[in-house]
Amino acid sequence: MTQAVSIFWFRRDLRLNDNRGLYQAFQSGRPVIPIFIFDSDILDNLEDNNDARVSFIHEAVNNIQRQLLAVGSTIDCRYGRPLDVFKALFKEYQVAEIFCNHDYEPYAQERDEEVMLLARQHGAVFNSFKDQVIFEKLEVAKDDGKPYTVFTPYSRKWKSKLASSDYEAYKTEKLLHQFLKQPARPIPSLKSMGFIPSALSFPSSDLDDELVRKYQQYRDLPAQSGTSRLGVHLRFGTVSIRELIRRSLLLSEVFLNELIWREFYQQILANFPQIGRGKSFKPAYDAIEWRNNESEFAAWCNGETGFPIIDAGIRELNHTGFMHNRVRMIVASFLSKDLLIDWRWGEAYFARKLLDYDFASNNGGWQWAAGSGCDAAPYFRVFNPQLQTLKFDKKFEYIRKWVPEFDQLTYVRPIVDHDFARKRCLQVYAKALDQFR
Repeated sequence: MTQAVSIFWFRRDLRLNDNRGLYQAFQSGRPVIPIFIFDSDILDNLEDNNDARVSFIHEAVNNIQRQLLAVGSTIDCRYGRPLDVFKALFKEYQVAEIFCNHDYEPYAQERDEEVMLLARQHGAVFNSFKDQVIFEKLEVAKDDGKPYTVFTPYSRKWKSKLASSDYEAYKTEKLLHQFLKQPARPIPSLKSMGFIPSALSFPSSDLDDELVRKYQQYRDLPAQSGTSRLGVHLRFGTVSIRELIRRSLLLSEVFLNELIWREFYQQILANFPQIGRGKSFKPAYDAIEWRNNESEFAAWCNGETGFPIIDAGIRELNHTGFMHNRVRMIVASFLSKDLLIDWRWGEAYFARKLLDYDFASNNGGWQWAAGSGCDAAPYFRVFNPQLQTLKFDKKFEYIRKWVPEFDQLTYVRPIVDHDFARKRCLQVYAKALDQFR
C-alpha cells in the first residue's frame, strides 16, 4: 500500500466510544487502520485453555468488528508476538504513525519499548496516551513532588485536582468514517490459538444508577447484588473511566472512592516498580519465614479449609471468575496470616482465576492483606473468619449458596485453629520485622 496510514492499536481499551488514543489517531488526518493482537507471549503462558479472559477479549473484539463492518472497515486482528506482527504490518502498509493508550504493567512497558524502536527504524512515530485512568504516575503527588503511599491524603488531593476537563468524553463516535475502507478480515478463532470458549457468563457493562446510589449500604454484603461487577470492563477498557467518574460524581462518593483506589494502586505500580518484580512494598516483609504448606494451600485453592466464609469465597471464584471484594480481604488474610503462606502464592492464584484480574489492584490488595503493602492493614490485625461472617453474612446466605454442607457433619474440619494461627502469625511477623528495627 502506497497511501500513508495511521495505525490504532487496541489493547486495554476495547471500545470505539470515548477512546483517547483513537481520537488522537483520527486527528492525524490519515486513514486509520484498527488492529488488535492476541499476544502469544501472554496467551502461551496461560495455564487453562478455557481461560475466561480470552473468551471475553474475543467477544469484545468481535463486537468492535461488527461496528467497523457497519462503516465499511474491519479490524486487522492477528495472533503472535507484537514485535513480529508490527514487522509484518510495516511490510504491508505505509505506516506513518502508531497510536495507542498507555499500559503501565511491566511486560507492557517492555513490549511498547520494542515496538517504539521498530517504528523509529521505519521512520514512523509511536504515540501513546493516558486513557485508562484520570490521573497517572506523579500527576497527583505530595507538595514536595513525591508519590503518595497512603490512600486518604491521595484521594483528597485527587478530588481537589479533578476538573471537568479531566472526565470530558473524547467524541470518537462521529469520526468512525475515518477508518480505512477495506474488506472484512477474519478474526482468529479461539481454537486456532489453542483455546476453547469459556462456560462462564460475563457481567453487563451497564451501570445501574440505583445500585450506585445504594452502594455504601450494600457493598460489603456478599449475599447482596450490591457491587457493579465492572472490574473486568475496566480491566479491558470496554467501559470508559471518564464515563464512570461522571456518573459517580452525581450518584455516590463511596463509589467514586473505589475508582480512586484503582488509580492509587496504578500510581503505586508506576512509582514503585519493584512491586512488579515480586518484591514487597515494605522490604522488611520479604524476611518473613513463610510456612508454605502445599497441602494447606491446595485445601485453600479448592475451598476446603473448613472455614465457611473462606471456602465460599474460593468456590465463588473457581465457579464464576469473581469474588466479592469484602470476601477477597478475608480470604487473603487467612492465607497469608492464618496459614502463613506467601501472599505471592495467593496473588498468582487470583491472577489465574479472576476475570477482572489487574496486576496493580491484585498486588495492592494482596499486599494490603499481608501487611507488606502501602497503607496496609498492620501485621497484628488478623481477620477472624467467624467474626467477619457474623458481621457481613450473619444469616449465612452467601455461605449457604456456595458451601451448602457447611452445617452438616460431612463438612471438612478446619485445617487450623484460628486462635493458635493468630498467635503464630504475630510471632513469625515480629521475628522478621525486628531485624529491621
